[in-house]
Amino acid sequence: MIGTGIFTGTGFLAAQLGSTELILWIYALGGACAFLGAMCYAELGINFPSSGGEYVYLTKAFGPVWGFMTGWASFFAGFSAPIAAAALAFSAYLGHFFPSLQPTDEIGIRFGGAQIVACVLVGLFTALNIFGVQRTAKVQNFLTALKVTVLLAFIVLGFTVGDGTAANFSLTATRDVDTPLVEQFAISLVWVYVAYSGWNAATYVAEELHRPAKTLPWALGIGTLLVTALYLALNLVFIYAAPLQEMKNVEAVGSFAASHMFGPVGSGIFAGLMALSLMSTVNAMVTIGPRVYFAMARNGAFPAVAAKVHPKFHTPVAAILAQAVCTMLMTLTPFPQLVLYIGMTLNFFTVLSVLSIFFFRKREGWQKLPAVSFLYPLFPVLFAVVGIWLTYQGIVLRPWIALATFLTLLTGAGVYHFKLRQRAPEAPAVETY
Repeated sequence: MIGTGIFTGTGFLAAQLGSTELILWIYALGGACAFLGAMCYAELGINFPSSGGEYVYLTKAFGPVWGFMTGWASFFAGFSAPIAAAALAFSAYLGHFFPSLQPTDEIGIRFGGAQIVACVLVGLFTALNIFGVQRTAKVQNFLTALKVTVLLAFIVLGFTVGDGTAANFSLTATRDVDTPLVEQFAISLVWVYVAYSGWNAATYVAEELHRPAKTLPWALGIGTLLVTALYLALNLVFIYAAPLQEMKNVEAVGSFAASHMFGPVGSGIFAGLMALSLMSTVNAMVTIGPRVYFAMARNGAFPAVAAKVHPKFHTPVAAILAQAVCTMLMTLTPFPQLVLYIGMTLNFFTVLSVLSIFFFRKREGWQKLPAVSFLYPLFPVLFAVVGIWLTYQGIVLRPWIALATFLTLLTGAGVYHFKLRQRAPEAPAVETY
């Protein structure tokens, strides 16, 4: 969960909302929605303890075409686009040392130093994954430990020795958009949803968990609450460091805050460490994505080429390379548009998965999670209402991004209908490489 969103979002939210209180409230709301979704997914997971997450739930509830489309969307919006966004954020943090890598205000397709560096980073981790998961796992363990350490040190040092001021909490910023706050709050919530994306990740490996009926709800619930607390603390540090007006549209908000609190030397140290932390996000998704495509292809629910394994390296080279090419092309898209596309597309499938609970609870023998049963159907209804509101405002205010989401779904339905319909199974039985 801890990745691109928290390293980049607050500066854009400052320009969109113009209020420290609204920024903190929107992160709190995003965490609350993630927790509601996590509890609903926990109930789905303990009843379907098979790896695959939405692929399993939507196939069981609505048929194989919906299971395929969630995998299809994952290829573009679940992995390729987030990898591209994380790689671009990595370039933005390196911009502290090499100003030519800093993002510009240009609109439309972009190609420059930031995109080249992002593509090199993606290519590096793609190559590591082709040559074997064992090497990648060691790198990931180190980068993940580094990321958590850096963020905790940033919070502690920011409030103890950082040169900030509590007066910043009472300051506002001039909004850069004319959209009324209620509607803008929904669009801004997309940014926060992307920051929290991953709250459902434990369901992708549900069959590998020991006693999933007990461990899955705790993993999803406690994990989401801890990340919510961490995100709120980080935002408090960001705002403590600098006035909101100066933070507007700053992509590398962590290094920006560090420059105000710790001076040039401290800022350089944290900028470098945060860039390394973003490498953890890139590496994790480059590794996990092809595993999802491979599993689905083995079940006949994804193009068969994704299931081909290299005879020497024992990795799905075609799936890894296809993801890398798609990711590199997506780095040409401006960062804000990438984030909105990711959030709007993934939100559609999480809402659909949560709504499937109403279908499944009619089944005999269905295990009901006490947390979801509490004031039922409050949890799934609240999650779905917020998600539908977000989707509606996205269609009205960002029609081109909504169109990109629609085209992703439409092409997925077309590929399934013309290529895979005859061989897709009724019930997924996920395998791993």
